[in-house]
Amino acid sequence: MNDPQPAQDHTDDVEYAQQRFSPPEGSTQLLLVRHGASAAARPGTIFPLVDGQGDPPLAPEGHDQARLVGARLASEPIDALYVTTLQRTHQTAAPLIEATGLEPRVEPDLREVYLGEWEGGRYREHVANGHPIAREMFEKQRWDVIPGAEPDDDFRNRVVAGIERIRDNHPGERVVAVVHGGVIAAAVGHATGVNGWMFAGAENCSIHHLVLIDGVWMLRAFNDVAHLGPLLR
Repeated sequence: MNDPQPAQDHTDDVEYAQQRFSPPEGSTQLLLVRHGASAAARPGTIFPLVDGQGDPPLAPEGHDQARLVGARLASEPIDALYVTTLQRTHQTAAPLIEATGLEPRVEPDLREVYLGEWEGGRYREHVANGHPIAREMFEKQRWDVIPGAEPDDDFRNRVVAGIERIRDNHPGERVVAVVHGGVIAAAVGHATGVNGWMFAGAENCSIHHLVLIDGVWMLRAFNDVAHLGPLLR
């Protein structure tokens, strides 16, 4: 009677290759796009206001940027498109709407932070002129040092609520939301648990990729501007 032969060891044939990231089943992929460059503020005048917030249209270069980001995203599989209550997001989304036929939906909670006494273009003027409150705002990473501005916690909570509403409405789907710089900073700060994103400088018409499932927010890309030209200019 022959003795049983030991099983052959085939571990040398096993390989574990690196795998590309695959979003969890049922997760929502959200592409946050900052609106294109808006019209310049001018001393002595204020932008038109919508519910108390400045509502400038896009500048000519903003329309150019909108066409570029629209062309970049037109070939992506997109299930839904969101904009805010302010016209610069609608104008930025227009080329993508024309290319895809998507019907934009308005998510009011993703409108820009309310800047109180610095609304209507005054914010830009005070920052450019080095106003002491502007310096304090940068140092403390808070909007609400501006007189009458929206409290920081309230702003972050409504941005999170707006994004989670989109997540709940689009499980397993890819969504584009054209929003604002402050909204992107709040969303990325929530995803990373870091409070230093407030002035990280999301470029106009940059793309930011979040993957959302249950209570988990994964930041997959920040400030993607490949469609706009060199990143470091």
